[in-house]
Amino acid sequence: MPHHIVHNPALKANLLLDTRSALGEGAIWNDEDQKLYWVDIEAQLLHCFDPLTSINQTAHFEQKISTVVPSTDGTLLLALKDGVYSYEKSTGLLCNLLSNPENHTSGNRFNDGKCDPSGRLWLGTMGASNSAALYRIDADLSIHMTEAGVTTSNGIAWSEDNKTMYYIDTSTHKVVAYNYNDKTGQISDPYDAIIIPEEMGKPDGCTLDAEGMIWIALWGGYAAGRWNPKTGTLLGKVEVPAKNVTSCAFGGENLDTLYITTARTSASEEELLQCPYSGGLFTVKPGVKGIQANHFVKRTK
Repeated sequence: MPHHIVHNPALKANLLLDTRSALGEGAIWNDEDQKLYWVDIEAQLLHCFDPLTSINQTAHFEQKISTVVPSTDGTLLLALKDGVYSYEKSTGLLCNLLSNPENHTSGNRFNDGKCDPSGRLWLGTMGASNSAALYRIDADLSIHMTEAGVTTSNGIAWSEDNKTMYYIDTSTHKVVAYNYNDKTGQISDPYDAIIIPEEMGKPDGCTLDAEGMIWIALWGGYAAGRWNPKTGTLLGKVEVPAKNVTSCAFGGENLDTLYITTARTSASEEELLQCPYSGGLFTVKPGVKGIQANHFVKRTK
């Protein structure tokens, strides 16, 4: 299939919601209720946007929230600063499932997370000087450290054949690819799939499209880029009128809309004057479709 967006320099994201988020993050499309979920980490908010009604609902929590993923039992799994919680959207009931293994020692917090094809939750932490890690949370809620020495754990994605996992530690400017065993959840043989040039910004959240290409939000880069993870080649870019672009996810009925979150934090007053909608939620129709997000599969007794 031709990568027909490659030479389109005019691909620009449009503002959808002017939320002025301090740190918008973690966009994910839930195919069950056809809504987009995302968070504002600093403001401790969970957002839920319904494209049919254009209504954005918001829930506030007592601590920072960094990840939201749908669960097969109809709840949402949330990563808050001190642990992983189950959240009943209709009642607002919050139930602690698992403590953050690093919170007591370092003040590290959970950051980005996604579910693998078998429904395990992969969740990373962030902290100073390589004190963070990447964890895998299985159906029985057991937690396994899979990578140590991480600084800012961010985007995670899986190839459609379930044989490769892509992972971003933002400070390294790289996307690392692993051989991935879907039966066991083991990762092995890491290699550098994509190197992001410093002048493009730092890689943050990511998502795969139906052609197997990886879209990466670029912190400090005013853009989201599309790369071929097999060759490391940049195929195209979506310009975003905000300096710090944080995550992206395909959504909409046909999974053909790319939703992009941004942040106001770490932008100067001058940059915010130039880009007043920084922190907003943006969209673009890039001409390719995404793939459905995986849900967390809880083990039933």
